[in-house]
Amino acid sequence: MARTSTRSYSRYTRQALTLLGMLVRAGRTERKMTAQELADRAGISRDMLYRIEKGDPRCELGASLEVAAIVGVTLFEPELTDLQARSRETADKLSLLPRAVRKRAAEVKDDF
Repeated sequence: MARTSTRSYSRYTRQALTLLGMLVRAGRTERKMTAQELADRAGISRDMLYRIEKGDPRCELGASLEVAAIVGVTLFEPELTDLQARSRETADKLSLLPRAVRKRAAEVKDDF
């Protein structure tokens, strides 16, 4: 028997998703696009679009980012070249960091 569990999200995450949804809806409305037109262009269902616009945290990240990009919501860098440069900078940073993070072994206290 499969159990369903409820995932909890921080207030910050919930607020960020709500803001993203409002920005998507505003962008769609400003561009005079119907929900069905935007959903078709993004390759998702209209129901998924409504869930994104309502800030549902269970929506696929890729779909949410694609919808945001279509309506002109900028999340990282406004230009593709700037986004690519930032990606390279972050890749360089990651190359200097350890590949894995491990907890340090507990210190042995042998003071008898």
